[in-house]
Amino acid sequence: MTIKQNQSFTRKKTRKPVKVRPVDFQAEVVLFNKPFDVLSQFTDDQNRKTLKDYIDIKDVYAAGRLDRDSEGLLLLTNDGKLQHKLANPSEKTEKTYWAQVEGIPTPADIQALCQGVELKDGMTKPAQVTMIAEPNIWPRCPPIRERAAIPTSWLEITIQEGKNRQVRRMTAHIGFPTLRLIRYRIGKWTLDGIKNGDYKRLSDV
Repeated sequence: MTIKQNQSFTRKKTRKPVKVRPVDFQAEVVLFNKPFDVLSQFTDDQNRKTLKDYIDIKDVYAAGRLDRDSEGLLLLTNDGKLQHKLANPSEKTEKTYWAQVEGIPTPADIQALCQGVELKDGMTKPAQVTMIAEPNIWPRCPPIRERAAIPTSWLEITIQEGKNRQVRRMTAHIGFPTLRLIRYRIGKWTLDGIKNGDYKRLSDV
């Protein structure tokens, strides 16, 4: 056997097997309204609240993550392709957040966020940002810390990226720290009709 033939044989031998879905595979999609102070995972060695305290469905995993101190929509699925698509920045899945910030941004501040701001890990892509009235949402437990002399306001921010704590860093960059952050939408899915701490199973992906 020549060296070239041997290399070809080795490549074929070490090729990973292709996973094939069972014929009866049923895609499971779960929309969870994550409360504040809950980890976006099912296990934790520090005894903190996790998804297992709220969700009793087997073999589903979070598509992306939502920080412990953030609330709102978390999508879980058993579909690896869907999970990868939603978590992969190159797929440009839109995510909409409601951010309660300290202070009242000016139109120029809003425009800065829309155009993109320079963070330590690079420039953010253009975002859709608007001022909104306070959403009709659940009370947070514990409540946010507000300063009596400084008003707060709400922003609706839609991004296609997933930088670590991106929305919080974006608002802090223009001088308006985020006090409360709620994810309302991921792609075509929203929080509508799901109480905080509850989840909804979907049959139609």
